[in-house]
Amino acid sequence: MTDLSSLKDKYAAQITAAATIAALDDIRVAALGKKGEVSLKMRELGKMSVEEKKIMGPALNGLKTDIAALIEARKSALDMAALNERLASEFIDVTLPVTLPQGSIHPVSQVMEEMAVIFADMGFSVKEGPDIEDDFHNFTALNFPKGHPARDMHDTFFFPEDSEGDRKVLRTHTSPVQIRTMMEQEPPIRIIAPGRTFRCDSDQTHTPMFHQVEGLVIDKNIHMGHLKGVLMDFMSAFFETDVDVQFRPHHFPFTEPSAEMDVRYERVGSAIKIGQGDKWMEILGCGMVHPNVLTACGLDPDVYQGFAFGMGVDRLAMLKYGMPDLRDMFAADSRWLGHYGFSPLLQANLASGLS
Repeated sequence: MTDLSSLKDKYAAQITAAATIAALDDIRVAALGKKGEVSLKMRELGKMSVEEKKIMGPALNGLKTDIAALIEARKSALDMAALNERLASEFIDVTLPVTLPQGSIHPVSQVMEEMAVIFADMGFSVKEGPDIEDDFHNFTALNFPKGHPARDMHDTFFFPEDSEGDRKVLRTHTSPVQIRTMMEQEPPIRIIAPGRTFRCDSDQTHTPMFHQVEGLVIDKNIHMGHLKGVLMDFMSAFFETDVDVQFRPHHFPFTEPSAEMDVRYERVGSAIKIGQGDKWMEILGCGMVHPNVLTACGLDPDVYQGFAFGMGVDRLAMLKYGMPDLRDMFAADSRWLGHYGFSPLLQANLASGLS
């Protein structure tokens, strides 16, 4: 028993003197490991008489428990000391001048944030949905009849048929978010749906993947005047100037009546000036939600009406910030981002200005 008391004192002194977690683990292995001193002594129990086992068994188990407790206590103390050291050295003095980060906000992210701020001020909430859609949400519920050109392979990325003969698609617009919202939420509804969309197209003003924001308002007694007012207010707030607009009749399967909205502009050198000049540029599509769409979503078109609109985020960014080629947005060129990017410290808001 004297040997066990001496063994405990030896390891207690070593544990107390251990300055690192690594040193403490070495002590644990030396004492309690498979070939440690305490473990070797416990193997000797098999050679002892019954009476000796009754005495040495509990004593060795007690020694093992005591050493393990001392190790755990020392480990906790070392961990706390390391944490206090980090807290003392890793801190930020908020009174020091700000160090500007190296990165920047991509123009697409900036414009989407600006749009969300403007529409939030009008009472819109933000909704999102999946990039991969089924035929019902992407086409059928939006009043696209079978054989409509938008279902053609030249416009849409189709997945292979599944076991039931259905083909998923990469969504061609964010309108499926509107469908999901109308099916899940009771009116009144006032949302915008920003996100990525996909179409088989690529040139200076088209990319296979692009960003879109669509809006939806569903309530009783909604009419075209509400739609025009919302969009006119949005354009003036977004371009931060008075913007003249005009609405032209158009056709979309999911709205009736439908319209395209143009803004007045002029070209000065290589720059486009919105809100002045004598030319008109188409900037978005809109209209009153078609009764067939309301019916497909379980809403009574004799009770509820609504309007919807959709616009390309990337094109709006090009117009507002003077970017000549849409494809540059996805080239990941640090020089381009350095020129057109935005400081992450400047948050879009209507009080001090969007940009």
